[in-house]
Amino acid sequence: MTETPTNNLLRLNKHLALSLGVSRREADNLIDRKSVKINDQIATLGARFKDGDIITVDNKKIASKTEYQYIAINKPIGYVCSRRQQGDNPTIYELLPKQYHDLKTVGRLDRDSSGIILLSNDGDFTYKMTHPSFNKVKIYNVRLAADLAPLHQQMINDYGVTLEDGPSKLQLERMSETNRKDWIVTMHEGRNRQIRRTFGALGYTVIKLHRTNFGNYSVGDILPGKFKIVDIQ
Repeated sequence: MTETPTNNLLRLNKHLALSLGVSRREADNLIDRKSVKINDQIATLGARFKDGDIITVDNKKIASKTEYQYIAINKPIGYVCSRRQQGDNPTIYELLPKQYHDLKTVGRLDRDSSGIILLSNDGDFTYKMTHPSFNKVKIYNVRLAADLAPLHQQMINDYGVTLEDGPSKLQLERMSETNRKDWIVTMHEGRNRQIRRTFGALGYTVIKLHRTNFGNYSVGDILPGKFKIVDIQ
């Protein structure tokens, strides 16, 4: 029996990562759990396959993707970053053509926030953009309901504010010398509603939160509710 040359075979974990939108580490975990089969045979770590082979995960055939995709969307207020509608709140997928509905969000923004959201089917990209160890900078325009006291500005900048899930330290810069309600907020974390909770712990209400930058990506000239294809950076 003649074996197919290795250079004509495809790496299984890379194929799973692309088709499922997960990282290669997560793909290897699926293989290690014996959840993956090639032509009804349980796959092993490091496995390869050839065009025409049937790949299943938990006995469900997976659709093959041909390339990674990356898009940036300017999320309007009122939309949620999930596939399912939550109450009367529409999802960001309603703003996208169906061809992009299988992409996964790279992090999230809450319903009441706006700005740049990335979506991709590249699990490794998602991991590198969201895991704290990669220290991706996020920049927001924030408006408070009341002037931020200089003492509280110094506290947030220099010492941080203690929240129930740990200390929160943000970098604050005034948008204008004429008011203390509008701020540029830079952060290196991505905990749930962290900015709102940080100001809230000091008695302030955030009435506007708009993300302008995520890592090397900027909302730029993308209009609210619109998107554009971006390159990996």
